[in-house]
Amino acid sequence: MLSQRVNAALVFIPLVLILIYLGGWAFNLFILLILLVATYEFTRLFKEMGHQPSLVMLLLGVALFVVQRWTLDDAYLVPLLTLLVLANTINGLVEYERGRDGAALGFVINLAGILYLGWVGGGMISLRALENGLGWMLTALPSVWLADSGAYFIGSWLGVKKMSPRLSPNKTWAGLAGEVVTGTLFGSLLVLLWRSVGWLPAVTPLWQGAVMGFVLALVSAAGDLLVSLFKRTAKVKDTGNLIPGHGGILDRIDSWIWAALIGYHLVQLFAVI
Repeated sequence: MLSQRVNAALVFIPLVLILIYLGGWAFNLFILLILLVATYEFTRLFKEMGHQPSLVMLLLGVALFVVQRWTLDDAYLVPLLTLLVLANTINGLVEYERGRDGAALGFVINLAGILYLGWVGGGMISLRALENGLGWMLTALPSVWLADSGAYFIGSWLGVKKMSPRLSPNKTWAGLAGEVVTGTLFGSLLVLLWRSVGWLPAVTPLWQGAVMGFVLALVSAAGDLLVSLFKRTAKVKDTGNLIPGHGGILDRIDSWIWAALIGYHLVQLFAVI
């Protein structure tokens, strides 16, 4: 199992880094693909709970949000959101008439999934599309990956008090502290590195990387626990089995999508400070 996990990571992470570097349509298509796979896993989880979300409506909604981030400006966001709510309303009414007693809750799950994976997940495209998106993307995601490693090692060493014993018994407050410290440190170091190679402006303050690493470490922990909530409720270990030793796509990107969207808004905030 460990060798499978290592081998999968050796393939998956370099692929992600290469596509981040390339950007453009190759990166955007990759994001669309993994979000659609994650949407399938999301739908399956809620069906395991006994609910009745619509895979078609979820896939359509997530795809439209990704296309909006990719090709359209934000002026189209409100009309798109209105259209998706209306389409899911009609779908819920039709599903109930067809005999699905859980259509009302299915309507809520559909919209939640579309916002979670379409709106939040689409933040990866928005962050990469910024003027210095390459540097910021390679600050946001690697700082989260490294913070997660910090949480594991510090938690294994010093962790005693459980942070969320029902959702994730292995997570400790010491691990969260290690995650935040590691994320803050590497956030600033990554900014220093990308300044040196020209992927971020030479005047980018190191404190911006530190703030990003600090905030994203906290956010990624919450994103990870949210998917743990889904899995615990569905009584499954992983969201899927697509990646050997790692589970499903949603297991892997649960913290990425929040890191990218919050990272995008942090960069926007840095620009006006």
